[in-house]
Formats: sequence, C-alpha cells, structure tokens
Amino acid sequence: MYAVVVSGGKQYKVREGDVLRVEKLAGQVGDPVSFDDVLLYSDGENVQIGQPRLENAKVTARVIEQGKARKIIVFKFKRRKRYRRKQGHRQHFTAVKIDGISV
Repeated sequence: MYAVVVSGGKQYKVREGDVLRVEKLAGQVGDPVSFDDVLLYSDGENVQIGQPRLENAKVTARVIEQGKARKIIVFKFKRRKRYRRKQGHRQHFTAVKIDGISV
C-alpha cells in the first residue's frame, strides 16, 4: 500500500513506516501532521488517481526531527572583472514518520 502526496511543492511516494524529509513544517518533535493533498493511492491491486486530488484521502504522520540540511556553497564569478561572491546556505527541513494512509 502506498500513496503520492504533495508537500512544499514537491511530490513524495510514501508507505507506512517511511521516514521522509520534507520542507520545513510547523510543529515540535512528536506532534502529529496530516497530508491532505493525496494525488494517488494504491493498495496493491487497485489504483485510485485523483482529478487532481483524491477526496477523503489522508496520510497521517508525526514529526521526528526539525533540522538543517548540509551546507551548500553558492559561488558567483565573472571572469576578468574581479567579481566573486561566496555565500553558504543550509535549508531547513522536517523529518516525519508515516503512521498511516486512509482513504
């Protein structure tokens, strides 16, 4: 059994028990989270596809971590112009564990 959900403008294929890193969500560690934007649901034999979303479908999860991803370096450079800009960035994320999928 799996579903495809939308969070933070991205689509994720999830199953029960999966740990997923999504864009930052509000909430503390242990808080429940629900994803109502379910695009697809499959139970192994039947597949339901939303137009564009499935009504009455919900994926429940709980927050297990709030954190920052690894640092990436943003470097801008123009040759022969003595132009260099170096900047770092760490994206915030929320790790959630999928508890259940209900249709």
